[in-house]
Amino acid sequence: MEYRYQRVLLSAGLWLAAAGALAQEPVEVIDPQVDRREIVTPAIDTENFEVGLFVGGLSIQDFSSEWVYGLRGAWHVSEDFFFEASVGTAQADLTSYEKLSGGPPLFKDSERDFTFYDLTVGWNFLPGEIYFSEKRAFKSDLYLVGGVGGTDFLGDTWFTAVAGIGYRLLFNDWIALRLDVRDHIFDRDALGEEELTNNVEWTAGVTFFF
Repeated sequence: MEYRYQRVLLSAGLWLAAAGALAQEPVEVIDPQVDRREIVTPAIDTENFEVGLFVGGLSIQDFSSEWVYGLRGAWHVSEDFFFEASVGTAQADLTSYEKLSGGPPLFKDSERDFTFYDLTVGWNFLPGEIYFSEKRAFKSDLYLVGGVGGTDFLGDTWFTAVAGIGYRLLFNDWIALRLDVRDHIFDRDALGEEELTNNVEWTAGVTFFF
């Protein structure tokens, strides 16, 4: 029994001595020197409306390729889908038959105005980024569009189906460059027989978000 009491007292003494030593010596706190990375929030505009101008070429079937220009406006309902309205105009030249026959023109100059207006649905099927340097990247979208509209041409209005592909590159939070290729498809009987025509438009434009 005497040895047991001695061991208990010895253990208690050692524990008190250690606690006293810890109380007397301050605990060193290690402050790591870590360089904090500065986070820059992307300045992407939260508005969903896009308006812009475009210019390019329009290949009118049975006619020549002419300059085309117009206006587009889009409503982005989500990151993937948008609705877009477009209007554009071009001036057709002589038909291939008129050039070869050398006869009088078949249509008046006013009837050669090619004006289209359409409503399409767009799908951003390949969103991404373009890196111009290690610290500089621009948001981009590759998209498909399809819809319907009308075309005023050769003294009549033709119901038109529209399909195409486009590319959008955002330079900052409010301005973008767009490249589009679209086919305006409609039945036409102004040249004596009904035929399905493909009128391909390829344009470049600048749009603004607000």
